[in-house]
Amino acid sequence: MELLYALFICLSLLVSTAKGLWPIPRNLETGNSFIKLHNSFKISLDGNISRPPQDLLDAIERTMSFLRNDKLQRLVVGRGAADRGAIGSASALQKLLISINSDDIKPIGEEAVKDVLQRNEAYSLSVPADGGGAVIRAETTLGVLRGLTTFSQLWYDDGQGVTYAFGVPVNIENDSPAFPYRGFMLDTSRHFFKVDDIKRMLDVMSWVKLNMFHWHAVDSQSFPISIAEFPEVAAKGAYSSQETYSTDNIQDIVSYAAARGIDVLLEIDTPGHTAAIADSHPEHMACPFGSPWRTFAGEPPAGQLRLASAETTNFTTSLITAIAKTLPSKFFSTGGDEINLNCYANDSATQADLQRTGRTLEQALNDFTQSTHGALRTLGKFPVVWEEMALEHEVDLHNDTVVMVWISSQHVAAVAAQNLRIVHAASDFFYLDCGAGGWIGNNPNGGSSCAFRSWQQTYTFDPFANLTQEQHSLILGGQQLMWTEQTSPENLDPIVWPRAATSAEIFWTGATLPDGSPRNVASALPRLHDIRYRMVQRGINAIALQPEWCALRPNTCDVNA
Repeated sequence: MELLYALFICLSLLVSTAKGLWPIPRNLETGNSFIKLHNSFKISLDGNISRPPQDLLDAIERTMSFLRNDKLQRLVVGRGAADRGAIGSASALQKLLISINSDDIKPIGEEAVKDVLQRNEAYSLSVPADGGGAVIRAETTLGVLRGLTTFSQLWYDDGQGVTYAFGVPVNIENDSPAFPYRGFMLDTSRHFFKVDDIKRMLDVMSWVKLNMFHWHAVDSQSFPISIAEFPEVAAKGAYSSQETYSTDNIQDIVSYAAARGIDVLLEIDTPGHTAAIADSHPEHMACPFGSPWRTFAGEPPAGQLRLASAETTNFTTSLITAIAKTLPSKFFSTGGDEINLNCYANDSATQADLQRTGRTLEQALNDFTQSTHGALRTLGKFPVVWEEMALEHEVDLHNDTVVMVWISSQHVAAVAAQNLRIVHAASDFFYLDCGAGGWIGNNPNGGSSCAFRSWQQTYTFDPFANLTQEQHSLILGGQQLMWTEQTSPENLDPIVWPRAATSAEIFWTGATLPDGSPRNVASALPRLHDIRYRMVQRGINAIALQPEWCALRPNTCDVNA
């Protein structure tokens, strides 16, 4: 037993600092020495940063708080107790210097909401082994934030109050994301999530360098977004007056996200999934609360906007404009998924409008979409839609439109063939809600609509599968999605984390690891364990991936170990 224990200790000492980094930097060199934080360690700014933005100072303070409070012990047998001898003789790091190579230093929040193709998230980080100063170099405050995130993941606690790192010196040169869009979607219609719940998700997103919060704000079940020009919609469409997001709430969430390097992409799904509008504006609704609901909708309650009506088109365009103009993001989603044709076929008002104007339903849908998308372009925004708008309908989508492919990853090539920009959101890889069993009542034999998506399955995803080299530039990135039919604040954390971190590495690190080898679940698991345990230390109820015995003994629980 003693020999086996010693073997585990020796193996643990061979594990690089990279074990704790998620997503792993694209350029990484490590050593095999220890270093500890000096009692007076501080993070300072280069002298040329005379007026640092407040959100940069706040990010530095958060990093200092992580260093003081994470208290994460290494995931090795003994939890790093064998490190204490080396720690005792290690040099002490006294400072981290931040250097920004720019004459025009903007706040993190401004950098975070630029067009994704114009954001600069690159940084370089060096941590010496001799106790000299560590350095983060970047051209933007957003890059500095990403560097601080990496720096905070290097450190552990020895169980006796000493904060230390293993695997120094560390040198990361010009680490930057493989894809500009790295997102997470939360549905706040099926269940309401308080502002603090959303902020907690934003915090964890920032810890793994996710940079897009896709807020699926409304749906058939509820309309919790309060829009100043249309207060009646939330007043009658929300679950209650306490379960709404006021204008101040929305701005608070957007600002909080931006300060953490995250852009908020809001979605008002149209023309389907809009039954929540029926009580406030029945004149705009086809088949409201139609029964049986399966005839008129993908899930209850039924109800869709009367897209052939000029009045409804103007109403929808005005509503979308009213909320979109208050948001800094260059993206805004008008949805467009799961339009139920039978609903319109059985709606006399829609049929009368089509007959009067001499249009088909598809022509009316195109006119409806051109109106909402035209308004977004007037505001300087790029429309975002679900894949049906590109693949199932006769809609003229401009080439600035972003398409989220959700039904199947096999549909990506067909969207790319239309020369449209793509965000991966495929249910066969990225849906977090799958596998919880059916939720439709009085259906004892009903199962989940899709099988559970493990982190391992997600991690194998190839963003360029079935695409030509010329089409690679159409892929903006991808996201994982939390639909909330069976998820509320009580179980949000363990369903999302750490699984949602998987796409953070896919779309930051890309296809290969720093040594050039392909991404693989065997080398990823120890690092995902590490970030999950760090999340727990920071108060997130992230679910365990394996028994702790396995987490302390990397790869010993692999299928062929």
